[in-house]
Amino acid sequence: MMWWKQHKWKVIVPLAILVVLAGAFWYGGGAPGLQGWNVNAPASSAAMENTPKDEQPDTSILDEPDSSMADSSAIPDSSAAASSAAQAAGSAAASQTETSKNQPAKGNSNTKTSTKTETGLTSRPGGTEGGMTAEEKVKAAAEIAGGSSPGVEKGDKSYSEAHGMVIDPSTGKDKYLTDPVPEGKPLPVEPQDATVTDKALTCTLSISCATILNHMDWLDPEKTELVPSDGWILKPTTVTFYEGESVFNVLQRTCKQHKIHMEFKNTPMYNSAYIEGIHNLYEFDCGELSGWMYKVGDWFPNYGCSRYQLKNGDVICWEYTCDLGVDVGGYYSTGS
Repeated sequence: MMWWKQHKWKVIVPLAILVVLAGAFWYGGGAPGLQGWNVNAPASSAAMENTPKDEQPDTSILDEPDSSMADSSAIPDSSAAASSAAQAAGSAAASQTETSKNQPAKGNSNTKTSTKTETGLTSRPGGTEGGMTAEEKVKAAAEIAGGSSPGVEKGDKSYSEAHGMVIDPSTGKDKYLTDPVPEGKPLPVEPQDATVTDKALTCTLSISCATILNHMDWLDPEKTELVPSDGWILKPTTVTFYEGESVFNVLQRTCKQHKIHMEFKNTPMYNSAYIEGIHNLYEFDCGELSGWMYKVGDWFPNYGCSRYQLKNGDVICWEYTCDLGVDVGGYYSTGS
């Protein structure tokens, strides 16, 4: 008894605490099945927990959901969802692949154009390497022409000598390597011997590169935009010149007036200016046989433009040739 009196609170207090805890657990605990709480009842949703009691529906009138009757489609099976996603991805990939098959790959058109251009450049006279000799060029032009250009006359030695042309018997040419001219055609006049007066005369001048339109695949690709759609760089134009001037004098002045690019070089061997390029279209831009030629009337002179002295009313046409004059009708003017 003495022990109980001394230690009864040590026993009572813990027991009281245990009783209180047990009661609290029983009435306010969250253990399923306690307080008559049905684990299958929907009344325990978070939304309802946050709803004031006076606004919460009476769960006693709600039917308990039957798990066996639940609509399985309402909550998709994870494996089925994964399978559907994979199928959709595969279908999209297949569709993309099919679309790719039906569409040209990027760069295909450029590759094809490049191949075509390269084929064209390779097929032009001299190909892309060049380096043909004068004899090879004449031979190549002869093969293309199959003979002389229609209407082209060979030089007449007797006529030329009778009109003052000095011909070297060993070469059959004059000192500037010019063949005799055809009968009835003007002989060359050396620039240093020409006398230019102040008498104004007129002639017609035109510049054409129309032959390139038939050989665009031969033309250097970076030059294609320079070729006019109709081939005319300068349509037939009446220009003024002065008595004693040459074809070169008229070309040089007219190009300057019309702001047309023109580049030339002096060739002492032939005692004439040689036209390298007009309108930035140069010799060899369309192959080894290409370059500029001139004709007066219907004749392509067989000597340089600085040596052709103009007469009033002359009609001059500068033409670009792709095959040493065959395409413009002046093959033999090259001296072959």
